[in-house]
Amino acid sequence: MPEAPLVSPLVLFFASILTSNILLSNFLGTCSFIAISKDWKSSFGLGLAVTFVIGLCAGICWAVLYLVVIPLGIEYLSFVIFIIVIAAVVQVLEMVIDRFSPSLYMSLGIFLPLITVNCAVLGAVLFMQIRKYDFIQSIAFGFGSGAGWWLAIMLLAAIRKRIENNPVPAGLKGTGITLITIGFMAMAFIGFSGMIAVQ
Repeated sequence: MPEAPLVSPLVLFFASILTSNILLSNFLGTCSFIAISKDWKSSFGLGLAVTFVIGLCAGICWAVLYLVVIPLGIEYLSFVIFIIVIAAVVQVLEMVIDRFSPSLYMSLGIFLPLITVNCAVLGAVLFMQIRKYDFIQSIAFGFGSGAGWWLAIMLLAAIRKRIENNPVPAGLKGTGITLITIGFMAMAFIGFSGMIAVQ
């Protein structure tokens, strides 16, 4: 196994929420972010689901990478294997949400199974591989990245709710004001970048 970078898992967790937010720094996972953030309850549910999926997938994919893929010398199949692991985790999560919260399952609609192809999930797993995190660092980074995505979608949902009740120029209504809002959010999160960066 390669030598892991010298960064505390706790620091890595908070850095991946604030200074290296996977959504607002790397712009991964914006499709469902923009589509679902119209409603607070759906945003909360999807954010929780994405956090759970990224955190679990980071740990599982680390184990698969270092215990199966590298020992067998099949690194060229790592992308495919990661996607299969992500799809399996999302399928289990989908069944659990359908069983315990049918209303949330219905409100998330097509975006729940689409977590499988949410580039934030695969991006976090690939960052874990490229940066050579150890197992604990991978889990901290995974759950931190998911929590950062969750924080961003909740903030956008709250802002969009406030914008609904305020006058917006006709040319900016809808997608225009949403993209401007996301740009301002990204700039605000960049303000944390002097604290620590994830490498």
